[in-house]
Amino acid sequence: MGTRSRVAVMHGDVCKSVYCHYDGYLDYTGRILLEHYDSTAANALVARGDNSGVKETIDEMNFYSDRGEEDVGYQVAHSFAEFLEQVKNCWGEYYYVMKDGVWYAGAVYPVDGLVKNSLVPLKEAIGETEAEETETQIASVLFK
Repeated sequence: MGTRSRVAVMHGDVCKSVYCHYDGYLDYTGRILLEHYDSTAANALVARGDNSGVKETIDEMNFYSDRGEEDVGYQVAHSFAEFLEQVKNCWGEYYYVMKDGVWYAGAVYPVDGLVKNSLVPLKEAIGETEAEETETQIASVLFK
């Protein structure tokens, strides 16, 4: 079993996301995204499509399209509800969204550092900065 997740980038009000099969939890995927994926790298990851799991570099990753699978490109959402539906449809547990160079994280069930079915800054979620607005519905701000 993998800890499934979705990794997304926001372009205005459009969210593009991909499925990641393994190790989607905060202490692995969250830390890797925060430490190794700026906006350019995040967009490159999403452009490559669904994958086995996030690694420190894109070259280390296994993308399903590389092994000939079809219909494994990114999905598009225009609302947070639509994005959450994509997360749930792939049995995702965690999700990560980058907007304007900042990573946000969430989970579909209660997890320490996260708000269920919402978003918090990833740095707050993994304890790198003091929590400021974890109760604020950041999702409604990102997905206007």
